[in-house]
Amino acid sequence: MGEQSASWATSEGTRRSMLANRGRDTGPELSVRRLLHAQGLRYRVNTPPVKGLRRSADIVFTRARLAVFIDGCFWHGCAEHYQRPGRNQTYWDAKVQANQARDRNTDEVLASHGWTVLRIWEHDVRADPVEVGARIREVYERISSSR
Repeated sequence: MGEQSASWATSEGTRRSMLANRGRDTGPELSVRRLLHAQGLRYRVNTPPVKGLRRSADIVFTRARLAVFIDGCFWHGCAEHYQRPGRNQTYWDAKVQANQARDRNTDEVLASHGWTVLRIWEHDVRADPVEVGARIREVYERISSSR
């Protein structure tokens, strides 16, 4: 067997934990999608809103041009809940800052293509998924009625 390269993780436990994190179909995403589907809304899941864009939105309403992102508090640096790791801080500071810069760029690219972007924090979904679903529906209906 080949020699394993050094891991970015500071411990085997950290490595296992990070590898177990889902990139899609997270609990908050599934919760919101179930509510929207129950309301009769249909959407695409984990899809790039703009052809050629190498970034996917969590929920995409193609006709309304509405892209919904459900951002994790840790990965996207939530001002309320982000806790800076005690180890490997240089790595994590750069990682979260790069994620935030990518988020801003994604918002700008989508807006330049006529899309509305709705970013929702994971903690908002956990606190009140029904309110989040209502907010998404409200934006969807406003956009749909103006087209």
